[in-house]
Amino acid sequence: MRLPPFRAVLFDCDGVLADSEGLVNTIVAEEVTARGWAMDGERARQEFLGLALPDMLPRIVRRTGPLPPGWAAALTARIERELERRLEPIPGAPEAVTRLAARGVPLAVCSNSGRAELHRKLRLLGLAGVFAGRVFSFEDVPRPKPAPDLYLAGAAACGMTPGECLVVEDSAPGVVAALAAGCRVVSPVAGLGVPVVPLSALG
Repeated sequence: MRLPPFRAVLFDCDGVLADSEGLVNTIVAEEVTARGWAMDGERARQEFLGLALPDMLPRIVRRTGPLPPGWAAALTARIERELERRLEPIPGAPEAVTRLAARGVPLAVCSNSGRAELHRKLRLLGLAGVFAGRVFSFEDVPRPKPAPDLYLAGAAACGMTPGECLVVEDSAPGVVAALAAGCRVVSPVAGLGVPVVPLSALG
């Protein structure tokens, strides 16, 4: 597949760099089920894929009633413990990032993860140094995806206009955000209405 022209690349994290979605969805499903909304990891993926935690919480409250104090913080802490133990990269992702960095292409990460969790994932993947100073979580912008704020911030950090940036996304909210920002978008997965490009084609 021929890539659209680009001068910088903005990556989502979960499902693009980090093979974390299955693990996180299973944990979310277990915690939500314990509150009375029965689901498995696949249902959690369908309900919450691409959403930041603040956008997940109202959906959960509508189905379970008010959550106990500290529930969201405890969920985040459990996810972070399991990521520390079990996180793996998406196959081909570190190599693609390394190739692009070696060419001098500006790179950024734009994720609906929380700030501490996102930085932990990049550290565990050995990619923190590559993206230093260009790492954006939902806590770093006014609005998470599907608003364009994350990708506008990523483009600015790379010193590029959004139209000069290629976004790699795997979720519908992320694609909406990238297109709203004015970026070109590709995905390693089908079904999102954008060109499907394997990570091996990047760089």
